[in-house]
Amino acid sequence: MTSGALGALPPPLVLPDARERIRAARAASGRRTAVLDDDPTGSQAVHDVSVVTVLDAGEYAEGLREPGATCFVLTNTRSLPEAEAVELTGRAGRDLLELGRRLGAPVDVVSRSDSTLRGHVIAEVAALDDARRAVLGSGYDGVLLAPAYLEAGRLTAGDVHWARVQGELVPVGETEFARDATFGYAAPDLRDFVAERSRAGGGSLRADDVASITLDDVRRGGPERVAEVLAGVSDGQFVVVNATEYADLEVVVLGLLEAEAAGRSFLHRTGPSFVRALAGIEPQEPLTAEQVWRGRPARRGAGGERAHGLVVVGSHVGLTSRQVEGARARGGFTEVELDVRRLADDGQREAHVAEAAERVVAALATTDVLLYTSRALLRGADADASLAIARATSSAVVEVVRGALAARPAWVVGKGGITSHDVAVRGLGIRRATVRGQLLPGQVSVFEPVEAAPEVVGTPYVVFAGNVGDEQTLAHVVEVMRGGPGAV
Repeated sequence: MTSGALGALPPPLVLPDARERIRAARAASGRRTAVLDDDPTGSQAVHDVSVVTVLDAGEYAEGLREPGATCFVLTNTRSLPEAEAVELTGRAGRDLLELGRRLGAPVDVVSRSDSTLRGHVIAEVAALDDARRAVLGSGYDGVLLAPAYLEAGRLTAGDVHWARVQGELVPVGETEFARDATFGYAAPDLRDFVAERSRAGGGSLRADDVASITLDDVRRGGPERVAEVLAGVSDGQFVVVNATEYADLEVVVLGLLEAEAAGRSFLHRTGPSFVRALAGIEPQEPLTAEQVWRGRPARRGAGGERAHGLVVVGSHVGLTSRQVEGARARGGFTEVELDVRRLADDGQREAHVAEAAERVVAALATTDVLLYTSRALLRGADADASLAIARATSSAVVEVVRGALAARPAWVVGKGGITSHDVAVRGLGIRRATVRGQLLPGQVSVFEPVEAAPEVVGTPYVVFAGNVGDEQTLAHVVEVMRGGPGAV
């Protein structure tokens, strides 16, 4: 799709009071939003919301205490085999729907996944539909498929999902992300994509079974037309949501609220942007170094010297490797590499991990540390074997991070979805945190740990997806965390 083709679309329908109307409707009904996030990067478009990293109904209740609240629950299911992902998703879904029943208020469930369409799409949706049947006696009328991540240049038009690559819009099915070792696919049209993923799991969905909210529906018909489309959806039917602007998503949410007020029920399988619209959250400028550090200098060591930070890189997408090179070029790091092939060798693994941990602790006394896994991607014989290698590698990274806590890093960056989840939960012991905001427009969230290992509470933790930004983004993030130019 070229810019000319986008220009031929109807102009966006901008409703100035849309977010206010959404928040008012949510507050009036007591509606909450629970976001099951299959890796920890889904909060990139929101701020001042809770993140829970453990499967704990009490923590969910805390995060969703107030009417209108939004809480992310990190499931990390993208790193799990399908059967485990289904079990975990279903359990979390049942707990959340039970919470809504106890509160006497609706809980919107969002199955947040990758804006480049990787993940257990069909299986997780089915698990949540089963959860609703178990708790409330009936499944969802429809499933809104809204993968847009507008800040990262991923949008949906003509039922095709697009990614901006080097300034050009390309169907996501033609990008490197569609060649993923575990979740690869080919279909460019989202209706065909649903059918393709259904067939891969032994299902029988066809492209014709998938409905669509078109940009013409949104921009010419407004919320009333969206509600009309949704009124005709039944039996858990997938509905593609086309959107190239936040204004489109806000119109869709207003129509959704109208349909729900009429008794309809919907599940959402989305990228990051839809969550912001669904919650009526206002946009926020990227955080500055001063805001990250709340006007105080970056943490100092016992002798008054600047304390140092830890960057942990596990993602193997090509963009991440280029970002690592960009950060290296800026300097100021001690580099520690974890060799994936040595980690896969039981005879070498333990000594290699111990050596890496010792080097990280020693280096943090004088420099920032860049801990990364070797860049050559080691694949298994099949998708599950590839996931097993990824989990074993991430486990080694976690062991090194745990050891690094003795040096009390001033800040931590987790690069890559699986990596940043495991570092947060298993390495830093974070159970609950607040999303302070982002370091780039709609990208790269900063968590403030509220409940975590004692050395970590209050320490800024940056969650950095593997597939966002450009070659200099990691270097920029590190500069902000170091305190920025002229930091005291």
